[in-house]
Amino acid sequence: MNLIGSIPSPAQNVLEIGPLTIYFYGLLIAIGVIVAIVVSRKRYVRFGGNGEFFEKAAIWAVVIGFLGARGAYVLTHTGNFLDRPYAVFFIWEGGLALYGGLLFGALTFIYLVNKKGGDLFAIGDATAVGIPLAQAFGRLGNYFNQELFGTPTTLPWGVEIDPANRPPQFADFATFHPTFLYELVWNAFILVPVILLLEKRGKLAKGASFGIYIAMYAFIRFWMELLRTDTTYRLFGISRNGWVSILAFMGGIAWIWWTQKRAEKRTLVGKPYLLSPQAETETRAEAVSGEGADGADEVGRD
Repeated sequence: MNLIGSIPSPAQNVLEIGPLTIYFYGLLIAIGVIVAIVVSRKRYVRFGGNGEFFEKAAIWAVVIGFLGARGAYVLTHTGNFLDRPYAVFFIWEGGLALYGGLLFGALTFIYLVNKKGGDLFAIGDATAVGIPLAQAFGRLGNYFNQELFGTPTTLPWGVEIDPANRPPQFADFATFHPTFLYELVWNAFILVPVILLLEKRGKLAKGASFGIYIAMYAFIRFWMELLRTDTTYRLFGISRNGWVSILAFMGGIAWIWWTQKRAEKRTLVGKPYLLSPQAETETRAEAVSGEGADGADEVGRD
């Protein structure tokens, strides 16, 4: 097979520093988490939120979300751990279910906001950019682990997979769809710019950015699930995560519609709620200068 133009498999997936062994997968996940927290915190503060509260809530959300992501993966891949039940703790080998992490992370934020205060809508908008950036780093980690690739392909950007990591039914094929790369490009170079552009134009209601993230990610994830070869169960040819993606996409669209309608109703009663980052900054500036004091205390509140 002609491999000219294909993406080579990584030479190694660990970094040896003396007695210390660092797995690239774990390192990239950690970098992604840091990027997500830093970016999301900055956005939350720009939306009028408390940065200290966000940091504390985000740490708990990451921990609980991480446990949820690992638990969801283990429950749907029990066959991988029958011979090595202790391997459920070997996270450096890969195996995090994103939807499980999102669910438990979101529930953690909801709980802490209800208990400690905060602006849940602003948190959603803040993380709508931070989370997909973190996912991009995680997908790069999948490359080093030679996992989450798709079906065989002869396209010039097909990724080479070592024989030991190929699915048995595709043992004779050398290059596969780099589905992890497709998601990385979509998240970092399409999804995030779309959200930032719409926010800059002041087209979004408060909370809508998170809905756009959910809908756009679910869209690409559904198509990637049709290509991936690591699924353990399919119904009508669609994997579990494929079905979840369909529901998430519809939920994201419904959330966008609801937040936009909600903003329109609040605007009619004198409570402006079309708060893109730029619009909110301008509204707060007017409130401080006294030009837009009427109703300004409602900005940033739910």
